[in-house]
Amino acid sequence: MGESYSGSSAQEAIKAAKTIEAAFRSNAPLARKLVEKIRGLAIEAERRLGDASRFKIMDFCGTHEWTITHFGIRSLMPEQIELVAGPGCPVCVTPSLFVEEAIRLALDGIHVYTYGDVYRLMSIRSVRGASSLSEARALGGRVKVVHSLLDAALDARSHGRDSVFVGIGFETVAPGYAHAVIRGLLPPNLKLMSLVKLTPPAMFHSIEILREKPTEPPIVGVIAPGHVSTITGAKAWVPVAENYGIPVVVSGFEPLDVLASIAEILKQLSRGEARVAIEYARAVTWHGDLRAQSIVGRAFETVDDAWRGIGFLPKSGLRLRSAFSKYDAFETYGVREVKPENWSYDLPPGCRCAEVVIGKAKPTDCPLFMKRCTPSKPYGPCMVSLEGACAIWARFGSGGLADEIARELGISPSAQPGSTSGVGDFMGEQAPRGG
Repeated sequence: MGESYSGSSAQEAIKAAKTIEAAFRSNAPLARKLVEKIRGLAIEAERRLGDASRFKIMDFCGTHEWTITHFGIRSLMPEQIELVAGPGCPVCVTPSLFVEEAIRLALDGIHVYTYGDVYRLMSIRSVRGASSLSEARALGGRVKVVHSLLDAALDARSHGRDSVFVGIGFETVAPGYAHAVIRGLLPPNLKLMSLVKLTPPAMFHSIEILREKPTEPPIVGVIAPGHVSTITGAKAWVPVAENYGIPVVVSGFEPLDVLASIAEILKQLSRGEARVAIEYARAVTWHGDLRAQSIVGRAFETVDDAWRGIGFLPKSGLRLRSAFSKYDAFETYGVREVKPENWSYDLPPGCRCAEVVIGKAKPTDCPLFMKRCTPSKPYGPCMVSLEGACAIWARFGSGGLADEIARELGISPSAQPGSTSGVGDFMGEQAPRGG
């Protein structure tokens, strides 16, 4: 989550995407069988639920949204199934104030290390003429794109000057940060600005918000993030199934994984069940990585945290414990913390990123999408990261591959948004990492 893409890593990601595509095409009979099963289960679920005309299923990972969009999964769905993107992008929800603070540090002469997508993330207020770390660098600020905290540690150790790593991500990156802090792998001159977000609170919030919108069907199933679940375990999603009475399936990232997960959700709905299932059994267990959970708990405390454009969500962020304050950028450099009393709506005018993030709107509902806001010149945060729904739809939301695969499966492609929207076809671009 929040990783950068350049050089060999980008080429590896492109190669991986092509491998996944080839595997999907070579398994056309299985894909066709899954699609047929989904259509049959949708009819059974519709009978059981009575007047429900649509089933809204939400994914909570940028890579799941990439798979759904790039491989045209929406075009394979029956008309009563709507697939919507949820909060699967940590860069998209990082408050503007923290971007501004990172810019300030860079312009003050402190070396700021960051991931490639964070480098382009815009703030709503400029700091000495800069509204992003890329602009701060152009003005003489010390900013360097790295692939990991340990890369930053090696570089900071080599020059010995005051440095900060902007640590954005979800649960997937937290163990690495915690290990580096607990084991003393960071040089004394490098501090961590922990901006890690926790996904379950965002899932609760999204489901509740959509249930409060009477004109829209509620979320009836969740495709839970695979890589996050390798850390948290599938047990993290039990409150969703129990409190909201909806199926949750922890899914892998290949097209067949996603199709199988959708089928499982519909099977549970048709039987009146609501439980957590693991489709991604080759990587995820019920209890998760207990050692990783332990070191995260030792290094970090859970705090109420701000999500960009959304507001404060209870127990949704991680900050370093006081025992590790010597590594804390907030303590060392007086980085301002976002509090309920000083938080304000922090999206640029006209941007609907917050609604896109929680599934209230599609990227194409935003009047700025592919007009003022494009992948080459992002205006809102959802267009910056490769895990942002707007960036995914802009790059992969055309009908090309979606229609092609649908035809290979002998299916007439539907006109669902995100499958044949005709907004762009960037077949050579790489896939985001899994969440």
